[in-house]
Amino acid sequence: MERTEIFTQEEKREIFELNAVLRKNIEGGLLPTDYRFIKTEIGRALEQGKIARDSFGFHPVIIDLQTAALVGQEIGHHREIIISILLNRCVQQGVTAIEDIKAKFGVSVTNILTNLTQINSLYAKSPTIESENFRNLLLSFTNDMRIILIMIAARLVLLRRLFNYDNKEARIQVAAEASKLYIPLAHKLGFYKLKSEMEDLAMRYTESDIYAELSRKVEETAASREDYIASFIKPIETRLKALPHLKYRIKGRTKSINSIWQKMKRQQRPFEQIYDLFAIRIIIDSEPQNEKGECWQVYSIVADLYTPNPHRLRDWLSVPKSNGYESLHTTVMGPEGRWVEVQIRTERMDTIAEHGLAAHWRYKGIKSEKGLDNLLASIRDTLQNLSEEDVNENKFKMELYKDEIFIFTPRGDLFRLPKGATILDFAFSIHTGLGCKCTGALVNGRNVPIRHVLNNGDQVEIITSNSQTPKQAWLTIAQTGRARSKIRQALKEITARQADIAREMLVRKFKNHKIEYDEGMMDHLIRKMGFKRLTDFYQCMAEGGIDIGEVIKRYQELTTPQNEGNEVTHSAGGYTYSNDIEAGRSSDVLVIERNLKGVDYKLSKCCNPVFGDEIFGFVTISGGISIHRKDCSNAPQLRERYPYRIIEARWSDIDKNGSLFPVMLRVVGHDDIGIVNNITSIISQEKGVIMRGINIESHDTLFSGTLSLLIDDNAKLRKLIDKIEGVKGVKQVKRG
Repeated sequence: MERTEIFTQEEKREIFELNAVLRKNIEGGLLPTDYRFIKTEIGRALEQGKIARDSFGFHPVIIDLQTAALVGQEIGHHREIIISILLNRCVQQGVTAIEDIKAKFGVSVTNILTNLTQINSLYAKSPTIESENFRNLLLSFTNDMRIILIMIAARLVLLRRLFNYDNKEARIQVAAEASKLYIPLAHKLGFYKLKSEMEDLAMRYTESDIYAELSRKVEETAASREDYIASFIKPIETRLKALPHLKYRIKGRTKSINSIWQKMKRQQRPFEQIYDLFAIRIIIDSEPQNEKGECWQVYSIVADLYTPNPHRLRDWLSVPKSNGYESLHTTVMGPEGRWVEVQIRTERMDTIAEHGLAAHWRYKGIKSEKGLDNLLASIRDTLQNLSEEDVNENKFKMELYKDEIFIFTPRGDLFRLPKGATILDFAFSIHTGLGCKCTGALVNGRNVPIRHVLNNGDQVEIITSNSQTPKQAWLTIAQTGRARSKIRQALKEITARQADIAREMLVRKFKNHKIEYDEGMMDHLIRKMGFKRLTDFYQCMAEGGIDIGEVIKRYQELTTPQNEGNEVTHSAGGYTYSNDIEAGRSSDVLVIERNLKGVDYKLSKCCNPVFGDEIFGFVTISGGISIHRKDCSNAPQLRERYPYRIIEARWSDIDKNGSLFPVMLRVVGHDDIGIVNNITSIISQEKGVIMRGINIESHDTLFSGTLSLLIDDNAKLRKLIDKIEGVKGVKQVKRG
């Protein structure tokens, strides 16, 4: 059976030529073993059909080879970058394991490939950018700034290959993407050559008629322009030749088609009235210590020959641009009354101007890992300080969102959230209804609860239930203002609905008892019972905190003249409280003891009170009482929202007869050998203390742990905490 050819004959020739370029020029040397490994892995991927042509019909292997060659030409053929570009597809498709890459090539290549894999996943839906969030996400993934350089080169390769592509709409889409992201990035990083080519290609695809017309006119005027450049340069060369210590070269550069078009629009003039279509560049071969002096010496010669425009002098010698660009620009009045831009720089400065920040370090020579780190730090600093500036006469502002994350839906839609956002925040950012029904989520295919904190680039599918409703505790889980606002609104609506149902039920009970319902009298009773708002009363009734029969009884007492003004005391299963609760709380105290009968109470798990702690009781919806520490994190909220359900409580003074209480301790300290053993040894020697469990996690040089204990009283707990804090290396001990 004949095998279908993977590459055309023309593509095979391209691959052969590109291979020769890469093997010849890679700095640091592409080892024979590197080449064999890459060739083998790409061959396996092709045999398995894992590398398919893209949506444009281009073969990814050729795209990657061209990208590697372009990166090599512009920023140096660094071995790690080239290997990463060429193995990228194999890692993406699972042909080559990332663990094998790390073992063979080290951490640096692994990091580059990990970032490239993440970014390439962004293009799974479409090969072009769809939103501002999408672009921000692309940047937020780039922990290694070499990724930005690779992405710029890859986009230029794609733009070049689209020249003969038939689908005009696709060309326009890719060109628009380049204009929004890659061209401004190339400008900021100083890759002016790449930027200029991308601008011209983008204009060629998006404004093809204008581009064609301007190209024709530039070509038609080329001969006269060359004559003018020669006449302009001649007197300068005569003066420079008189200075034998100066080694120089002069070249005239016609401005790009896009640059000319932008100038026409800015000046609102036709092509024929744009005279500065070119720039003269004087490049000096100068020693580093003589660079500035010799550049200014050349400037003085030019200024003597031609009148300079004082408003158009740009001194980037004294203060270079943030991307490393150094040059001296002046605009002078040349023959025939035409303005001419003159750029004066050294060979070193010209290399940096052509090839950007990376060339600045390549010129010096990167001979160590430290040198490469310095390069990446410079690029990172440049990108992190992007500001609003005039790029192609359009304002472009782009920031790296250090305090934000970007989250995918299963369909590939993007949402931007603050760092620390939870599943609940994400659900409410999509839709309020989805948030209210949220019970959890699938994050990258794994089940997580609503309090799970999201990471940048997570793909999240929200899980819902029709029986789910917002809870008060959600306000502590949600981190975004939007989510908390929606939760409060939903809680109010639920409260209002429950209050309406409770009121209807109460009115119906009155009718069943053949009691005339008087709104004013009912309002008086509700306020007498300590409720400032009617909704609070009905909400409490809906939650089971108020017995309807008791309300009817008190209403009848209130409407009976002989009982008005009397106080009635009611029993509640072992403790008593007064009906006169205008202050919102009971005047009696619930005494907690081991043999307490007639009272349904339990120790709250949110704060785990221990004998000796200051405590209070909270009447739950079911009628039972939950015992909390007074310094419980939930205490302020309970007192503010439900003051009428708070009961004063204290421990019994009688012997607690060996009762043990559960306690959680959180410990943070230096991750030193033996510190955990020291802590557990102290606990084991304490009487009346039992360890139920321990959970320790290490974070760089620190550890954090949770100790689950049983202990008999607060005093012993305080002493134990003091002893643990005294262990060398322990930084903090807190109750959970």
